[in-house]
Amino acid sequence: MTFSHVSVLLNETIDVLNVREGGVYFDGTLGGGGHSSEIARRLGEKGLLLASDLDPNALKAAGERLSAFPVEKRFFQSNFKNFSALIAEAGVQKVDGVLLDLGVSSHQLDEKSRGFSYQEDAPLDMRMSSSGMTAADVVNTYSEADLRRVLYEYGEENNARAIARRIVERRGEKPFETTMELVECIRAAFGGRRTDKNPARRTFQALRIEVNGELNGLSDVLFEMVDALNSGGVLAVITFHSLEDRIVKQAFRRMIDGCTCPREFPVCTCGFVQTVDLAFKKPVVASEKELNENPRARSAKLRAVIKR
Repeated sequence: MTFSHVSVLLNETIDVLNVREGGVYFDGTLGGGGHSSEIARRLGEKGLLLASDLDPNALKAAGERLSAFPVEKRFFQSNFKNFSALIAEAGVQKVDGVLLDLGVSSHQLDEKSRGFSYQEDAPLDMRMSSSGMTAADVVNTYSEADLRRVLYEYGEENNARAIARRIVERRGEKPFETTMELVECIRAAFGGRRTDKNPARRTFQALRIEVNGELNGLSDVLFEMVDALNSGGVLAVITFHSLEDRIVKQAFRRMIDGCTCPREFPVCTCGFVQTVDLAFKKPVVASEKELNENPRARSAKLRAVIKR
């Protein structure tokens, strides 16, 4: 199986990580190994690259790609949210950099059988790993209220109520099995109203996030990662939609401005100590050149903090 994944904001990410030769780096979303290849290239023989991914196909493909580099490597089939346990398993206490490239990979979108795409007919799956509930489980078993909540909160879908109602009505006739069955149901919920983009886009995003628990615990693990950084170390995060970007932005803001004292207090008494600085004031986005080569980079945003 060919694992195809185009690494977004590659040069910008590697630049901000400022990889130290002989350092220790953690790539929590290994994917096809594009970012990790550039990290490994700079680490040299004495460095250590730790990486995790839920997708066994990604781990296999990245392992082959990274075999050309002499750096020591440790791969884990695990969620990056297990960061603290994973570095402990590797016998590591501190790292020099952490990278998270959030969301679904190009390979997962393009592999029809995974059911991530609303443009291809496939089993209604959407799992990034091979275990756990599927998107079919969600649409066939969740209550109408829960479906509405998922679509509104994770898809920011204004038509969530009508879609949830239509899903419940349709599954009463026959359980959903494929992506196109769901797409047709969503189109019907819009009642023929035209939209600028595929009306299933937000629902599929919402289901993918729910199935994989993408937002659960994200903020907490960012604080764990910062705590594990050596001085001068960098935490870099690439996001692809407003929900995860908002979580990252707010977490970084709390790291920098976490004082809870009333504004009228002349000095801080809450004990807050700022330990990081923003690498750049505004998120970095893809250049026109990159967008021409990879349109999927259009929504990507890179944020980073540097440990003091």
